[in-house]
Amino acid sequence: MTESVSRRMNPEDEGDLVLTLSCPDRPGIVAAVSQHLLDRRANIEESQQFSDHRTGRYFMRVRCDTGDANVDVECWRREFASVATEFDMVWELRKAVTAYRMLVMVSRFDHVLHDLLFRWKSGQVNADIVGIVSNHPDLEPMARSYGIPFHHIPVTRDTKAQAEAQLLELVAEHDVELIALARYMQVLSDDLCRQLGGRVINIHHSFLPSFKGAKPYHQAYARGVKVIGATAHYVTADLDEGPIIEQDIHRVDHRMDAEDLVSAGEEVESRVFARAVKWHCESRVILNEDRTVVFS
Repeated sequence: MTESVSRRMNPEDEGDLVLTLSCPDRPGIVAAVSQHLLDRRANIEESQQFSDHRTGRYFMRVRCDTGDANVDVECWRREFASVATEFDMVWELRKAVTAYRMLVMVSRFDHVLHDLLFRWKSGQVNADIVGIVSNHPDLEPMARSYGIPFHHIPVTRDTKAQAEAQLLELVAEHDVELIALARYMQVLSDDLCRQLGGRVINIHHSFLPSFKGAKPYHQAYARGVKVIGATAHYVTADLDEGPIIEQDIHRVDHRMDAEDLVSAGEEVESRVFARAVKWHCESRVILNEDRTVVFS
């Protein structure tokens, strides 16, 4: 995998590693991880844990300082493998300054994309955006203004399979670790969802599954809602029902018309999506069957 350095890299963080793991819950996990790091003279700077009694699994995120700006991550992975095997862990170890290689997908609505690109440009998101994919050409000028390659991949019922094959070629070519659906208005096939499991984040209006279909904020206005919201989640074959990463709301009152709701909805969608992508790119989200553990 090609490693990209975070846009807001702090030289003092170059020797930092982030370890995330989940495994069957049992005594000794914290002791084993801590002793392993101590034996290698690593200093633990952050540590968060969670035991889920519902699933019987244990989750952990540790950030440590190795004291070596040129730390050999592959060597550390090989050495940690014995601990991981002993506890049957699903785990990842990476340099904290390594940016996640991200592909953004969008259709015509630009508010989520614009917000994400602004945050990325200002160094708030630990990602390397390797391209923007759209089924329409409308937002190519925005992509070009940020210096990001734009890929127009039209999608019709007859060309869906070919379009998804093109997408997978881009994923492989650019070592993509995360796909951010910034209001991409096409349904991904079940097969594609399975291939990219845990690597695709979508933003959805409202709290799932309310107000599906066209003009959701107009539907909300017609029902006289008092709050509107947005949900960011991982994409699965169950449309808009994947593991939830983040949600938020905006209060609504009788003075607001349908267009006010649209504006408020766009703002909360952008905010929620940005948080979800940011947390994923900081290795703060771990899948827990149909849920997530978020060490925010």
